[in-house]
Amino acid sequence: MIRPLCETTAGSLHSFNVAICGRVFEPPMTIADRVTGSTIAGAAEARPAGTRPRTAVPAITLPAIGERELRLDLFRGLALWLIFIDHLPPSLLTWFTIRNYGFSDATEIFIFISGYTAAFVYGRAMLESGVVIATARILRRVWQIYVAHVFLFTIFLAEISYVATRFENPLYTEEMGIMDFLKQPDVTIVQALLLRFRPVNMDVLPLYIVLMLALPLILWSMKWRPDVTLGLSVVLYAVTWEYDLYLSAYPNGFWAFNPFAWQLLFVFGAWCALGGARRMSRILSSRVTMWMAIAYLAASFYVTLTWYVPQLSQFMPKLIEQWMYPIDKTNLDVLRFTHFLALAALTVRFLPRDWPGLKSPWLRPLILCGQHSLEIFCLGVFLAFAGHFILAEVSGGAAMHALISLSGVLIMWGVAWVISWYKRVADKSGAKTKNAVGNADLAGGG
Repeated sequence: MIRPLCETTAGSLHSFNVAICGRVFEPPMTIADRVTGSTIAGAAEARPAGTRPRTAVPAITLPAIGERELRLDLFRGLALWLIFIDHLPPSLLTWFTIRNYGFSDATEIFIFISGYTAAFVYGRAMLESGVVIATARILRRVWQIYVAHVFLFTIFLAEISYVATRFENPLYTEEMGIMDFLKQPDVTIVQALLLRFRPVNMDVLPLYIVLMLALPLILWSMKWRPDVTLGLSVVLYAVTWEYDLYLSAYPNGFWAFNPFAWQLLFVFGAWCALGGARRMSRILSSRVTMWMAIAYLAASFYVTLTWYVPQLSQFMPKLIEQWMYPIDKTNLDVLRFTHFLALAALTVRFLPRDWPGLKSPWLRPLILCGQHSLEIFCLGVFLAFAGHFILAEVSGGAAMHALISLSGVLIMWGVAWVISWYKRVADKSGAKTKNAVGNADLAGGG
């Protein structure tokens, strides 16, 4: 049950007071900045001499427009690499992904960051331009993601069908989940357009589309009562578990990622972006919280170790095993959610916004991929099947696994660099009219 990374950027390095509806709001500080003693926005609100400070606080607060928050790009890029490696058959590099050391994986990172960055971009649009304009911009972004999903679906089907036919191996169609498409292509295409039919590894984008469709309501609610909105998200999560709410899939079963459950991580990310992180900073800067997070991560590591070394399971109390299993990814098991929170708490404590390593050329590939997450995610799905095919038809040895994984990562980096270069140099006319409020890069890397 649980924020591995999916679309984009927030944060600023400059002082900025946001004036809305005649009121001046003091910019917030992030969790990590509170811990390290520095602020995102800088100076406090300027007041005339002798004026008493305002006691009213805004329902939501936003950092200023400015330089990208590279930590978000870094971890979203890392999530994309980990998702690609996890989609390949198990290999030596698989042991470098976080799913082997705890309950959560890269998906939690992707969804949390997507909620955070979407709320930062479109929350500002809602405050400055109103609900109608913000909703229109959100729906435009949803359409872009939907088109990307349909395009990926088409290319993915063509890739699998060609390989299965060319090498006379129908097992590829069954393994990748497109057998129903070959039997009833007309019906299956309609179901795919309705997001009910998805081949293997194509479950994240439909989840994100549904969550983005709910974003206008989420932001409108958070504009007035952010804590109540988060509370309602928790209630929906609990009701989902209690009454087994789900969305059905075609031809049978249900969605691999239940939107009624995963919305909690998305809403939590939005809540953090709109001032929740600032309100939690005192708790997260506590040593008690730090040691609780370390203890939980250590315990979850031991549990996952028992999956690979069964002899260790004899030291696990049976009552705990009965309560804990199964750890459900489809419905975002609470153990997964808590594991992600523990990782996030330690990350923001020990990785400040101004960490010099964020400017390192060694991390630049990850950051570039994170800045163009939609394109790189789609590319990763395509490359994962290509790698699966090579391992099955050519060689399945450890050296080939490593070569394919490294080649895939390098291709993702190369494509991200080309996209970045094009947007920076070739698309000069678009750069003149680009602004942070409507920037799709910030809300999903696209």
